[in-house]
Amino acid sequence: MATVTLKGNAIQTSGQLPKVGEKAPDFKLTVTDLSTQVLSDFEGHKVVLNIFPSVDTGTCAQSVRTFNQEAAEMENTKVLCISRDLPFAQGRFCGAEGIDNVLMLSDYKDGSFGKAYGLEFTNGPLVGLHSRCVVVLDENGIVKYTEQVPETVDEPNYKAALYALLDE
Repeated sequence: MATVTLKGNAIQTSGQLPKVGEKAPDFKLTVTDLSTQVLSDFEGHKVVLNIFPSVDTGTCAQSVRTFNQEAAEMENTKVLCISRDLPFAQGRFCGAEGIDNVLMLSDYKDGSFGKAYGLEFTNGPLVGLHSRCVVVLDENGIVKYTEQVPETVDEPNYKAALYALLDE
């Protein structure tokens, strides 16, 4: 279990993020067209998992905009924006914002992604939603970088995540 804050109030998550050097847990998430994507669909690509509580909040929306602009243009990289929002809400947001360089994925069906990655809130006003996190994977699905944002209303460290995409 990890502890983060929401406007200064402590809230817990269901576990810990995967460790750097480990294989990322598999997932089954829903795309805005209601199709399904799994981790192996992205094999051979670097992957940024931009994870957040809801695209309908300012900080979450900004993280999608920033990664759409920055990381999506990097070579051989896929940016996956993951929340428990319904796929329809994710699609509406992307259409209204002109977001087309990231893939919106929803964990609305059973929350299994949040549980597998240890980032589901277990108490507080956002219980059941995802903690704000960034996980960067290499082409083989190995974790290269993780960040669980300590204060939920703050943005992630975009530069650190983008730096992790660079080949060493």
